[in-house]
Amino acid sequence: MPAWLTVVGMGDDGFAGLGRSARRALLEASVVYGGERHLALLPARIAARRAAWPRPFDLAPLLAERGGAVCVLASGDPMLFGVGATLARHLPADELRVLPAPSSLSLAAARLGWPLQDVATVSLVGRPLATLNAHLHHGARIFVLSADGRTPAALAGLLNARGFGATRMIVLEHLGGELERRIDGRADQWSAGEVAALNLIALDCRATQGAPRLPLTCGLPDDAFRHDGQLTKRDVRAITLARLAPTPGELLWDVGAGSGSIGIEWMRAHPACRAIAIEHHAERQRFIEHNREALGVPGLQLVAGRAPDALQGLPAPDAVFIGGGVTVPGVLEACWASLRNGGRLVANAVTLQSETALVAWRERFGGTLTRIALADAQPLGGFDTWRQALPITLLAVVKRGREGEVANGASDASATSSATAVNTISVTTGRTAQ
Repeated sequence: MPAWLTVVGMGDDGFAGLGRSARRALLEASVVYGGERHLALLPARIAARRAAWPRPFDLAPLLAERGGAVCVLASGDPMLFGVGATLARHLPADELRVLPAPSSLSLAAARLGWPLQDVATVSLVGRPLATLNAHLHHGARIFVLSADGRTPAALAGLLNARGFGATRMIVLEHLGGELERRIDGRADQWSAGEVAALNLIALDCRATQGAPRLPLTCGLPDDAFRHDGQLTKRDVRAITLARLAPTPGELLWDVGAGSGSIGIEWMRAHPACRAIAIEHHAERQRFIEHNREALGVPGLQLVAGRAPDALQGLPAPDAVFIGGGVTVPGVLEACWASLRNGGRLVANAVTLQSETALVAWRERFGGTLTRIALADAQPLGGFDTWRQALPITLLAVVKRGREGEVANGASDASATSSATAVNTISVTTGRTAQ
């Protein structure tokens, strides 16, 4: 079927700013779908029936027009956080024609003289404000797509609370249109109330003294998380995440999540990474809810329950971390059965009983066992000595495909199910006595 659907990107300058191909598509269309604001920008000479998107949003009426001459109006570049990307997931590429206009990001970069490739983009349209937290770093430049006219004031409050009150904020209203306006200010001095609903916020981030410094690498400081001691500690967490090896788009099960630290850091590795935290303890569930917001991954899914029962019905994971409960009957078996071919299972053990379970599992399915021994320098009288933490035994195993090949291109023999290596990692750290 030839392209029957044309998606027209329209700027705030409306029909007058469209190119020849976009105008012709609208003039020849039998029906035009779009938001009420976009439809209102069409001139009277467009004879097509105008259909506003249903609320709640639903593509079914549009897809029922398949085979006709149909246009969809979208803002700027329809493939950038727009309806074009949504349509591309439902239609073959040859049935869809996209005619983009300059995006609001391109217009903002042009107005400010910021190289677009050096600017992070965060959309708050239909997403929690806390999504921004993962992107706050001193010196970072960020374009924020606003949800509405109240977003800038809410964003200023968040920046102040996070120690980024010195951040320069630039609100750009109605980019590319006759009503275009610019509002400048600092987050800690922001006085503008509600602005135009159509706005983009540019942030030139500046951290104030005492702002948390959250690195991009795994192994965040332990005090970055709210917890009751049930926490995979920083060094062990970094080693564990290295074995889990997150890549874009993959899903992790964090079983017995505690504070949710593994799932949270998994999602911080890349915006497309997904995670489900399974935790039955009510107070720790509240810790997870706080931590996912504070560390910028509000999309972390929390399942209240105890494995293995709580695992039923969950989407198949690409990786599984078991931080506790390896001795609970059926947990390892349920996780392994659900794991995709080529997926990684990593489990940590502290007690002899849980270590025995991991050794037995390796005998069945292979993998690697690693003993992690950590020691901190602490005061002893007028001197210092090493205080040993409880050693951790870590099992890492990759689930092979049906024909014995690891999926997704994994080829590290030390991590495949045929390997039987045993490693020891010993780390000592010094702390100055007070």
